[in-house]
Amino acid sequence: MSRVSPESSALEQPGRNLGLLDVFHRRYLLSLIVRKEVQIRYRGSVLGWMWSYVKPLVQFAVFYVAIGVFLGMNSRVDFFPIYLLAGITVVTFFNEAFSNGTRSLVDNAALIKKIYLPREMFPVASMLIAAVNTIPQIIVVIVIALFFGWVPSLVQVGAILLALLIVSVLATGLGLLFGAINVTFRDAQSFVEIIVMMAVWASPVMYQWEMVAGAVPDWLFVLYRLNPLTPAVELFHYGIWFPLDPGDAQLLPDLALFSVIALLLSLVLLVIGQSVFRRLEGRFAQDL
Repeated sequence: MSRVSPESSALEQPGRNLGLLDVFHRRYLLSLIVRKEVQIRYRGSVLGWMWSYVKPLVQFAVFYVAIGVFLGMNSRVDFFPIYLLAGITVVTFFNEAFSNGTRSLVDNAALIKKIYLPREMFPVASMLIAAVNTIPQIIVVIVIALFFGWVPSLVQVGAILLALLIVSVLATGLGLLFGAINVTFRDAQSFVEIIVMMAVWASPVMYQWEMVAGAVPDWLFVLYRLNPLTPAVELFHYGIWFPLDPGDAQLLPDLALFSVIALLLSLVLLVIGQSVFRRLEGRFAQDL
């Protein structure tokens, strides 16, 4: 009767992985996927990466004229185009990461059916690609703010980083959840499109939070602040818009508390997304 050696008993079952931890154990493969997708975005383009800077500059000009001048928001909200562009930067990052994360498994069906690799890599890569694409827009917002006298404190810089962290974790968790469901039920993609469409209005991007506080009951305003995107957008405003010393600037009530709650909720959604992902992963190759 043969004995099993310690080495053989340490072997892992084929296809078994550690989920998100396994993704970061394969950082080189993850970087290849991100690099490939970023290069594809600007392949055949004359201006290439310059488009990433041109688009937010055009956005700024449009906001300044259409909403700021024509609709009179420049006179109501100090530095309104910067306020608006800062909020849109956060929501754009979330929307791109969430939408692409939901489609990532279906879009990479051929690769998933041919070789084994941690499937979580695709939603994570989608978030990182969205982050790379958001960097030029953040740079443009900061450069414009610098022109108007932006001098942030360390706390305000930390608020910007915390906002980006909340959105990264939130988009990854939702990307894992809806990406896994989308493999079997393609209706999930349409549902995500509705969420993405509502995201810009469900947080203080086109308007100030005071308008919500004055129009809804207290309990509904609490629910509004429990939306992780709301404190994330306000943290970004605190880091970009507040240092300009706008006259009507007010912090979202209990911003620090709701920022912590937003991060915790995002982490909970990440755990839920990973759990559902692992449960449905066995059917991916079949359903794709």
